[in-house]
This record gives sequence, structure tokens and C-alpha cells, in this order.
Amino acid sequence: PIQEVFEIATKQVSQWSIIVVEDQVVDEKPGMVGTTFRVVTEDRGQRMEFDGVVTQHEPPHLHASIMRGKQFDIEATYTFEDLGGRTRLTQDSKVSAKGFLKVIFFLFGWLMNRSSCDAAQKELASLKNLAERSADSSSS
Repeated sequence: PIQEVFEIATKQVSQWSIIVVEDQVVDEKPGMVGTTFRVVTEDRGQRMEFDGVVTQHEPPHLHASIMRGKQFDIEATYTFEDLGGRTRLTQDSKVSAKGFLKVIFFLFGWLMNRSSCDAAQKELASLKNLAERSADSSSS
């Protein structure tokens, strides 16, 4: 159900994400918009830290945030649709490179975009597995 998927997707990130190893709320605001958090990712042995802020939070249909890191920033928006007891989750992300990485993104952006899409599909598949396991265990 949409409410369960929304809760898992927004509040249990380190449990379903393949690359997020830490996800900590720093300062929670009423209504969630403005809530700050810190995320640590690890991919292929490289750790990165991001400081984030929730920019939109409209349960159970919309959640967006921006995460700022040393090498790049990520704006992520998650949209949730109720499909009669099942949920469709759509992720829209924008990555903005910093410093020398801007040149790399300019030259190889097409290749990195494909790789990012593949990684996002794996992340969302992991979320789907956790949500389905959660639904199965709650209906038992």
C-alpha cells in the first residue's frame, strides 16, 4: 500500500539502499520540510558524505530533498501513485557536479547518465523487495 511504501522509502533508506551506509536525521522540523539530515554512501570502496534538507513532503504522494556533497549535489524527487493496493514509485534525480568533475560530466555525461539509471533501477528494486517483504510479513 502507498502509505507503507512512502514510510519505507523516506524513513528506512539505509535498510533498502544498496549504497547508503548511514542515514541520520540532524534536525527534524514539524511537517518535515526543512528537516536536515546526513547521508554516507559507499560505492566501489569510495565513501561520500552528503548534507541534506527535505524540500517537499506531502505524504503519501511526494517527497523531495537536496543533498550537498564535496564533489556534487543531488536533487531527488520521489512521486508515489496508488494503483489500487499497489504503489508505483517514480524517482527523478538531478546531479550537479562541482569543480573538475564538471569537466568530466560534460565530456562523459552520456555514459554516466546510463550508469546512473542502472544504479537507480537497482536501488528501486531493492526498495521494492523490502516493501514486498514488509507487506507479506504484516499480512501473515
